[in-house]
Amino acid sequence: MNIRLCYASKRNENSDDLLQDLRDILTEARDFNTQHCIYGVLYYADNAFFQCLEGEQAIVESLFEKIKTDARHLEVKHFGTDPIDQYTFKRWSMKYVQRNTNIETFFLNLGENSFNPGCLEPNSLNAFLEELLLAEQTTLPVAKKVGMVNRGVNPF
Repeated sequence: MNIRLCYASKRNENSDDLLQDLRDILTEARDFNTQHCIYGVLYYADNAFFQCLEGEQAIVESLFEKIKTDARHLEVKHFGTDPIDQYTFKRWSMKYVQRNTNIETFFLNLGENSFNPGCLEPNSLNAFLEELLLAEQTTLPVAKKVGMVNRGVNPF
């Protein structure tokens, strides 16, 4: 049976490099998801993550158990698991949506001053998923290679 599982979490602020955390999460997710026919979307803003996963129930639930123990995520809130007939995010092994004006407006209309996925209820969750589906996918900048040459240090 195919399911949709959505959750929200807070970012562990003890990690020094947000961009590296996002790159790592997306790289791991895209590799694993491609191999296991899992689709989804990730949104990050205001120190909070929201992720929706779609795929075979046993695989998605096992993946979620791993996510709950990931040190990058704190206060994980599970929004439930729903059976689905069709994938919403089938075009993406893991779509990444960066801070977005429409999503900021969406949460302002819910009475929130910032991105707060923990406030989502079933009907606002579905509307939020629609916003994420319509939002443009973001690509993260490539990490710069650091080394003696790239830091402006000249060898003797």
